[in-house]
Amino acid sequence: MSERPLSGIIVVGGGAAGIMAAIAARYEGAGVTILEKNQRIGKKILATGNGRCNLTNIYTGISNYHGRDPKFSHGALNRFSVRKTIDFFERLGVAHKVEDGGKVFPCSNQASSVLDVMRYELDETGVNVICEAEVKDIKKNRRDFTIYLLDGKEYHAGRVIIATGGKAAPQLGSNGSGHTLAKNLGHSIVEPFPALVQLKLGAKFLKQIQGIKFDGAVEIVAGNQSVARAQGEILFTEYGISGPPVLSLSREAGGYLHKKVKIWLKVVLINNLSEEELDQYLIRRFETQPGKTLSFSFVGFINKKLAPVILREAGITDLNKPAGQVTAVERSRILKILKDWRFEITGTTSWPNAQVTAGGVDVKDINVQTLESKIVPGLYFAGEVLDIDGDCGGFNLQWAWSSGYVAGESAAARLK
Repeated sequence: MSERPLSGIIVVGGGAAGIMAAIAARYEGAGVTILEKNQRIGKKILATGNGRCNLTNIYTGISNYHGRDPKFSHGALNRFSVRKTIDFFERLGVAHKVEDGGKVFPCSNQASSVLDVMRYELDETGVNVICEAEVKDIKKNRRDFTIYLLDGKEYHAGRVIIATGGKAAPQLGSNGSGHTLAKNLGHSIVEPFPALVQLKLGAKFLKQIQGIKFDGAVEIVAGNQSVARAQGEILFTEYGISGPPVLSLSREAGGYLHKKVKIWLKVVLINNLSEEELDQYLIRRFETQPGKTLSFSFVGFINKKLAPVILREAGITDLNKPAGQVTAVERSRILKILKDWRFEITGTTSWPNAQVTAGGVDVKDINVQTLESKIVPGLYFAGEVLDIDGDCGGFNLQWAWSSGYVAGESAAARLK
C-alpha cells in the first residue's frame, strides 16, 4: 500500500527532537509528516525532569557533551541556542524558571504542559502526525525516499529526518531502530551503551545497606587516578549505588567499562570535614562516652545500619568493644572508610534504567551545520540517535531541541 503524505518531509520519530524538527520545517513552509511507533507522540518528554521537564540549562556548553567528537554539538547549539530555546517555549506559552545548577523548568512544574503546547503547535501549523506507524526500512530513490512500515504501508518523501532516539528507556519507545535504519543506509554506528544510569558494585554486603541515603561525594578512579567527581545525595541499592552524583559520573564509568578497563568507585561518606577534622571528631566522640560499644557509638553520626559494615570493612571484628579502647590504628582504618571507601565498578544497570544513550550514528558522516548526511543527500538526523549525549541537568533536551530545529529548518530549505 503506498500513500502520499501531506509533505515533502517525513520525520521518523515523534519525540522531543522529532517534534521540534517538524515544527521548524513547517515554519519554513514545508509539508511535514511525523511517523511515530507509539500510540501517541512525546511519551519520553513526560518522563523528563522527574515529570517536571528540565527544558534546558543556562550553563550549556560543549564541555557538557560527549561522544567521539563532542565539538560536533557546537554547530546546532550555536544555531539554536539556549536563549532561542527559552524564547521559543515562552512564545508557545511555557513560562520558565531557573533553579539550582542553571536547570530550567516550566513554571507549571509539569512536563505535560510542554508536550501540550508542542502538540498544539503541530496542529496549528498543519503537521500531519501518524501514530502506531513503525518504520522498518528506508530506501533512497533517484529523486525521493520510500519509507516502509511494519504493517506493509509505504510512504514517499523528498527529505527524511531520523529522530528515533537511542536505546535508553525502551519502555518509552526507544529501541535502537534508528541505528538500524541508518546502518542500512550506509552509516557507521558507534556502539551504544547506557549513560546517566546507576552503577553496579562488587560488594557482598550491599543488601545490608540498601536504601541508605547520605550527602557525600563519589569519584571514578582508573589506574589510581581520579578521572571524575560529583557530590550530592547518594543512595546505596541492592545492586550498587544511585543518586544524581552517580548518574552524572556513569557516562565516564560506562566509557571505561566499554573498553574493558577495570575501574573503581571512591565513596566519600563524610564530605563536610577534612581528614584531620574528622579524625579529631572521632577522637572526641570515642573519648566522650568511652563505655559505649564501638558499633553503637556511631548512632546519631551516620546511619546505624552502616556502622557494623564499616567496622568490618575496617578489619574490626569485635563490634562490641568499648569505644574508649579503639586504637589509633583502628581509628585510622575507620577514617579511611569514611573518607575513601573503594568499590570495584562491575557494570551499569541496563537500558530500561538509562536516561540517555551514549554512542549512535557516527557524526563524521554528518554535516555539522545542517545535520544532513554526507552519504545520503536529503537524509537528516536529530537528537539522541546521533553519537552525542549530554550531562544530567537539561543538556540532553537542549541537544534534542537544537538538533531538531536545525535538521528541520535545513531539510525544508533544501526543498525550496
